Amino acid sequence: MKRHFGILALLASSLSGVTYADSPSKPPASTSEPADAAPSPEQQQFMAKIKALNWVNGPTKVPVPGNSTLVIPEGYVFLDTSNTDKFDELLQNLPDHREVMVAPKDLHWSAYLTFDDGGYVKDDEKIDAPELLKSLKEGVEDSNAARKARGWPAMHLIDWAVPPSYNRDTRRLEWAIELQTSKGRNDNFFTKILGRRGHTTVVLVAATDQLVPDESALNTVLGGYSFNAGEAYADWRQGDKVAEYGLAALILGGAAALATKKGFWAILAGFFAAAWKVIAAAVVAAGAWLRSLLKKKA
Repeated sequence: MKRHFGILALLASSLSGVTYADSPSKPPASTSEPADAAPSPEQQQFMAKIKALNWVNGPTKVPVPGNSTLVIPEGYVFLDTSNTDKFDELLQNLPDHREVMVAPKDLHWSAYLTFDDGGYVKDDEKIDAPELLKSLKEGVEDSNAARKARGWPAMHLIDWAVPPSYNRDTRRLEWAIELQTSKGRNDNFFTKILGRRGHTTVVLVAATDQLVPDESALNTVLGGYSFNAGEAYADWRQGDKVAEYGLAALILGGAAALATKKGFWAILAGFFAAAWKVIAAAVVAAGAWLRSLLKKKA
């Protein structure tokens, strides 16, 4: 999947008419980047499939599954569920069939949002980070059967990149893990936003050395996320459905984690297969090149 800088730099500039007027198709001769060869047929096919997706450009507001909305800022793009599935396949991630995606136009990180209607999650549970990490590692290894069936490299969990923590003011549970395949490492940063009837999961996929700035950028974007009127955590009323799990189980997959107690291992395996994402080296390369180029032009 590794591709040249110049070829994939075209990717962001071609999304739904987005252009950078002075951007050449490869780095200027004065930079340290090597000259790019002509795109191979495989590269051309990859680019064509990416460009063919139905990209929605910001600024705009879009509906998000789970009775909520997200403001897409200027400089960002959005994919609905069907197009997010296609994007996942192209990047060798197993599609969830429920996710939507938001990302900066240069695609140097991406964030996936999905909603689980399992009910109101009580937030009074203590989190045992070491024990959860052990379970997560086992889960990642279980997901490799699905990856192997597609001819994709195995994935392994290295450690917490950010240990889990819960913010009662924002009703957000957050943590990050460091993943590795034969193609390199990247971090997945998870946010669980609790609501009246369930929770929204946000998965940030970022290069390991970019987690801090990318997490900050994502938090800015999530400032434009909100449940619709009457659907926020504080709107819970007696008689509403209450989830059978707490904060710790949310980290392990929510309803999927609960299923293991009932013997439904296939449900859990399916969750583990789609829960974690890798970011294609090609997209990281394109994003890095574009950021460098635009910074020099600023």
